[in-house]
Amino acid sequence: MGNNRKPDQDKIDRLYKKLYDEAEQGGYHLNPDTEFTKDLVEGLLINEERYGYPSCPCRLASGIKQEDIDIICPCDYRDPDVVEYDACYCGLYVSESIVDGEKQLTKIPERRPPVDQRQKPASVGSTSVSKLPLPVWRCRVCGYLCARDNPPEVCPICKAKKDRFEKFIENA
Repeated sequence: MGNNRKPDQDKIDRLYKKLYDEAEQGGYHLNPDTEFTKDLVEGLLINEERYGYPSCPCRLASGIKQEDIDIICPCDYRDPDVVEYDACYCGLYVSESIVDGEKQLTKIPERRPPVDQRQKPASVGSTSVSKLPLPVWRCRVCGYLCARDNPPEVCPICKAKKDRFEKFIENA
């Protein structure tokens, strides 16, 4: 993969704007501390260059995409962290209470299980609905479901990429 070269400021600003726009359109919020948030965006760009995917800048990635799929931003733990702690683990995504200044950002406990307790992505099927004409795909980030031959390239809800989908129900 690539090196650890710092991305240029224009690239950081463009990704920041893209993430900001997507977050606001999807009902999420980026951390209002722009300098802090752009440091996280820089970390995402460095990890994308380093590993080929934007793993969470606050977690140690293995460099193996399938092992790190749960920590590719937005990670699988974002939504429960924001609901419970008003921010995701790294503080990139925050609740409206943080944006409005009603709450302060605090340390978020790690939800990611230790390596030996992580489950491999698996299909979850049910024999009672196995006669569906198409498989059902579930976005691992936001839970969006769709029935089609293949998962969408980008989740229409949270903008997670295709590789963040798992087959939820097999078709007939």
